[in-house]
Amino acid sequence: MRLCGIDEAGRGPIAGSLVVAGVILTSEVLGLNDSKKLSEKKRELLFPKIIKNSEYHIVSFSALDVDEKGISACLRSALEEIIKTLNTDNFLFDGNSTFGVEGLKTQIKADVDVPEVSAASILAKVTRDREIVQEALKYPEYGFEKHKGYGTASHVEAIKKHGYCTIHRRSFKLKALQETLF
Repeated sequence: MRLCGIDEAGRGPIAGSLVVAGVILTSEVLGLNDSKKLSEKKRELLFPKIIKNSEYHIVSFSALDVDEKGISACLRSALEEIIKTLNTDNFLFDGNSTFGVEGLKTQIKADVDVPEVSAASILAKVTRDREIVQEALKYPEYGFEKHKGYGTASHVEAIKKHGYCTIHRRSFKLKALQETLF
């Protein structure tokens, strides 16, 4: 039975998009693993191999979408779209929540153990990283190409100095950015 592996990238950052990918491998792709365990160079090399050897669907939500709908609603919508788009009855999402989506199985660490989920992890991460590197060209003062939108010390300092830009998630609150009232 064909398995569609599903994973996301960008759940935790304070800037940039949330990307969810579903992948049904049609041929074996060697070297797959959780995208976080692979170098950027290795992910970029695997990306076209996965595209060539799979049926896939990628869904992306902007920071504004995440702010307006919430991260869970965006994930639910992406999962539903992938299930509607890819032709199989066997869907596996990395993690432990289905976000209320019927017909979806979950598995913690599936991105390490299941090739289809590893492939989805790589498609989601590379897609998201490419998007935020493009945004870094528009907003060089934030250093997005380095931290990919995560709340690093340098990113927080850039926000303190320059304020938020259009790709920041204003609904994500960081203690370091909260005004202290005494």
